[in-house]
Amino acid sequence: MLHAEGPMLTIDVGDRSATAVDIDDVLENTIGGRATATALAHDRIPYDADPFGPENRAYLSTGPMQMSRMSFTGRMNMTGLSPLTDGLVSTNAGGYLSRNFTGAGLSVLELTGQSDELLAIHVTDGPNGPEVEFEEVPELEGAETSRVSGYMDTHHDLGPENCITIGPAGENLVRFASVMTFDSRAFGRGGIGAVLGSKNVKCVTFEGDSSPEIEIPDPPAMDVHREAATSDDLMRRQGTTGNTEFINDNFSIPTRYFDDYEFESIANIGGNAVEEKKYKKGACSQCAYACKLPTKDEERGVETEGPEFETVYSFGTCQGVDDIVDVMISNELCDELGMDTISAGVTVAAYLKSEDAFGNADLAHETLEKIAHREGIGDVLAEGTARAHEELGVNNYTVKGMEFAAHDGRTLHGQGLSYAVANRGADHMYGGMLGLEYSGEVDPEGTLGKAETLVGLENHNVVRDSGVVCAFGGDYLTDERLEQLLDADYEDLQALGARTIERERHFNNKRGKDVEDDDLPYDIPDLADAVQEYYEARGWNEDGTVPDASVDSVAPAPADD
Repeated sequence: MLHAEGPMLTIDVGDRSATAVDIDDVLENTIGGRATATALAHDRIPYDADPFGPENRAYLSTGPMQMSRMSFTGRMNMTGLSPLTDGLVSTNAGGYLSRNFTGAGLSVLELTGQSDELLAIHVTDGPNGPEVEFEEVPELEGAETSRVSGYMDTHHDLGPENCITIGPAGENLVRFASVMTFDSRAFGRGGIGAVLGSKNVKCVTFEGDSSPEIEIPDPPAMDVHREAATSDDLMRRQGTTGNTEFINDNFSIPTRYFDDYEFESIANIGGNAVEEKKYKKGACSQCAYACKLPTKDEERGVETEGPEFETVYSFGTCQGVDDIVDVMISNELCDELGMDTISAGVTVAAYLKSEDAFGNADLAHETLEKIAHREGIGDVLAEGTARAHEELGVNNYTVKGMEFAAHDGRTLHGQGLSYAVANRGADHMYGGMLGLEYSGEVDPEGTLGKAETLVGLENHNVVRDSGVVCAFGGDYLTDERLEQLLDADYEDLQALGARTIERERHFNNKRGKDVEDDDLPYDIPDLADAVQEYYEARGWNEDGTVPDASVDSVAPAPADD
């Protein structure tokens, strides 16, 4: 099986030490990316860890595809114990970081401990392996993302493509804070930015020329790249916003904090409105698909990247805001402050509902600033919807503490099931029944009989996130091509996905999570029975737990054990 190569670099920011550890055995059994990081997190983070404590660990990991020139490979994975969901979470981001990360000569970065001072950490390749420099940066306290990048450029001749960074939201332990790279690309869901903030790590940079040589099969690598370059997909022009009106008109987009199912002004904030503000092409490293959305509005002086569909939902329909420029401003604020646009937008929508202020974009923008700095009502909202909803007097529209993505489980029942059982909560990228239900390949009505399909999708997405390849390459990176690229039978890849899902679930079980957490805040048909079908398909117990004997330990023990 093709896999990432290179050591894991463990950095303890408390005692400012760095140790490179050989993890070849782990990589050989997990490919890289999410599967590798999950195995490490499962075995090395204590089950009773505090997400904000020094014992929590954050993992940044790459996969073998980052050694290729194939499109859809400009991404990386981050994994840790989430302060939002209190379970393991993995999230990935695009941009240009991955090639600089592998150039520093490692496959995984592990951050642990807790620093007394705000730090920037610089990782470079040395003659004997990765080298680390610790820099105290009190002048960056409270700095927004672009100011950190500017500092690194001025003082170290490094660009945003060399950095992972947190904004003031991460420093202030906002539970949905993101880790940013390339200024506008976010390791978004689950609050890993707050984990770095709890460790007092403002920025980590990577630089070097020590990428391992991994032979990526060609074909199909260049076939995928060529097809991406010549595609006429709508997504290349409008990103994920291309189907906004179709989804709104034929299914639903949660509107005005889930009070309504469709937004009457969708044309003002949909794909065409976004494309009108797009002023150039944007891409990730090595990708010819170029689906990113650099946008600007000169009249109001805003320039950003996006918004993508989920942000159009969270800061548009969910808040009752019908001006694309207002949504662009929200998007840019989240990038600069370092917050997940989905959780931030839905949480602000809950606040707008409590204030009877739907459509008030100025209040939304002011509230984002307050959240990032934990000022006034922002201190309550920084805890996320699940922890704030009672004080606001609104319903708790989350699963496992994570705010919902746009694809509405009240009309896409298979997607609703996916939200309910996903180890990381109401995230659309975890299982993703939505595509099959939108296309009509699977009837969106009902939940029974969908568990086997969902299991296959979840397992597949682990492989995608371990490769690491972009979800938007799905039409090009077929199952057959994944077999060729990763030099493995698809059944073996599915088994790897299943083991990773089990490790996530087992860790969460040890933190007290079970069938009671696999639920929704609204009713859909036969959900409890469908959840049991899912457990049966996974070989789990009826209470939603994984038998201990089915989860093996593969990672090296921490040095302090």
